[in-house]
Amino acid sequence: MARIARLTYYPVKSCAGIDVPAAEVTPAGLAHDRVFEIIAPEGDLLTQRPHPVLASVRPRVLGERLALSAPGRDELVLDIRRDGPRRPVSAFAWHGEGIHQGDEAAEWFSDLLGRPAELVGVAPGHERVTGGATPGTAVFADAHALLIASESSLDALNERIAAAQGEPVPMDRFRPNIVVSGWAEPHREDEVREMAAGTAKFGYAERCVRCAVPMVDQETGATAGPEPIRTLATYRRHPDGGVTFGMKAAVKTPGHVAVGDEVIVHSWAGPSPSTAAAEPPLTATASRPAESV
Repeated sequence: MARIARLTYYPVKSCAGIDVPAAEVTPAGLAHDRVFEIIAPEGDLLTQRPHPVLASVRPRVLGERLALSAPGRDELVLDIRRDGPRRPVSAFAWHGEGIHQGDEAAEWFSDLLGRPAELVGVAPGHERVTGGATPGTAVFADAHALLIASESSLDALNERIAAAQGEPVPMDRFRPNIVVSGWAEPHREDEVREMAAGTAKFGYAERCVRCAVPMVDQETGATAGPEPIRTLATYRRHPDGGVTFGMKAAVKTPGHVAVGDEVIVHSWAGPSPSTAAAEPPLTATASRPAESV
C-alpha cells in the first residue's frame, strides 16, 4: 500500500525546507510553500543554482513572523509584510510582483550572498497559471505547485550510485514536497495521472527535469557533485535535454494531508519506459527544465 512518507514545505525559495507531520493543501501547493523568494534589486531571481549557500538558510514561519538563521550568522526575526512596496519578481517564464520584506531582510541576505539582494513575499491578488498536462497555479515555485517523488526511485538510484563506487544521496537533494512509500517499482510517480491522499487530489503536470541543485549538500550549502546527476545521466536522460527525477503536480482539489495517509491513484498512464526492465530512453517531452528550488 502506498502512503505519504514525508511532507516538506520550503517557505523561502531555494532555502531549507521544513518537514511536517501534516499540512494544508492550497490551490498553489502545501501551505507556506515558496511564498517568499530572494531577488536582485532589479528583480532577477536568486537561487541555489549560482548561490548554493542558500541551502544552509533555515527559515521558520512563526504565525505572522518569519525567522531566518544560517551557520555563523545571527538569527533574524521579522514581521511578515502582507502588503506594501512592490518589486518585480520572476519564476522562469512567469513574471509578477512581490512585497518587499524590508531593509533588515535585504541586508541579511546581501551579507550572506556578498551581493545586493532583497526578500519578497507573495502579493495580495497573486495570479499565476501553470501549464503541463494538468493546469494549475503556484506561488514562487519554478513551474508547478508540487514535486512528488518515491522512496523506491531514490533506492534504485542509490543502488546504481553505490555500484559505481559513489556515495548514496539523501532525498533532500531533490527537494520534494511529498515523498511516497510503498511503490515497488522505481519512478512509478512518472505514470500517475491523478492521485488522492487525505482530502486532497493531485494531477500530473510533467516529469521534473533536474538542474545542478541535486549536487548541492542541502545541510551545508556546499557543492557536493557529481552525484546524483552523473548516475541519473546513465539511465534517466530526457530527449529534450537534462535528466529527470520526480513528478511535478498541480492541485486539483485542496484539502489536508498527513504522513501515513494512503496514496490512491485514480488514473495511470500505463506502463512506461521508466519502469521497463531495459530502461530505454524516456519518451515524454518537456519544453524546459522544471525543477523546484
